[in-house]
Amino acid sequence: MNISIKKEESSAAVMSQPSRIRKYTSSFLPPLILGAGVIGLWYYISFGLLEEKRRFLLRPIHSVIDVGFLDGDNRTESLKALWSSTEVALIGLSIAISLGFILAILMSQAKFLERAIFPYMVTLQAIPILAIVPLISFWFGTGQRSRVVVCVIIALFPIIVNTLFGLQSAERGMHDLFSLHHANRFTRLRKLMFPAALPAIFAGRRISGGLSVIGAVVGDFFFGKGEAGIGQMLKKHANRLNGEELLACVILSSALGVLVFWIFGVLQDKAVGRWHEANSAS
Repeated sequence: MNISIKKEESSAAVMSQPSRIRKYTSSFLPPLILGAGVIGLWYYISFGLLEEKRRFLLRPIHSVIDVGFLDGDNRTESLKALWSSTEVALIGLSIAISLGFILAILMSQAKFLERAIFPYMVTLQAIPILAIVPLISFWFGTGQRSRVVVCVIIALFPIIVNTLFGLQSAERGMHDLFSLHHANRFTRLRKLMFPAALPAIFAGRRISGGLSVIGAVVGDFFFGKGEAGIGQMLKKHANRLNGEELLACVILSSALGVLVFWIFGVLQDKAVGRWHEANSAS
């Protein structure tokens, strides 16, 4: 009996291997194909369309790697700038998550507060950040605080909207069931609304994670006092027509945004998966 069970388990494992291979292939092959196409187009533009005297506009990728990443001085300078922008992005994102979560909870508990607060959040999102740069500089100076403020402004709205939508997405029948058991607001929020909102909460954080990196770069571009970040590096290399270093900084900032987006995706899968497992078990 045990032998037959082991044989069935081993055959099931063997059968599952091709499906895993297909899954990984379908996940990674399309981006690799597209990436190869982008690299090919990059080389075509650099060597086929641009004259040699105008090739500084788009340096070939091997030149970007040699100068921007393999050169010790340039690599050290770029990584220090990347770390400075990462700190700003994380601080701004943490503030935006805390503030957005609190505001969303308040609005979910009282329609009056939602009608009062939400229009101002929409207005804040609609204002071009460049239009209020002088105001931010006037209030907070031209250092790191202003960069953090830019991150908070850019990253706040998706967190509020997604969290509020998630909290309000709990089924009406479940609310009636909680009312039948005389559950108070805190119990309803903790056991019904918050679990139902988890997917939307993490979706908002993934969006805001990428936006916080954009905010850090934009803020650093305009507020250069203090330790230089990626924005200042972009500004410097653009003014000096350093094509390789400029593209290297663009690649680093893009990689940071993708990394933050991926981290929140992993956290979302773990948190939402555990909640679904707990729900199915109960």
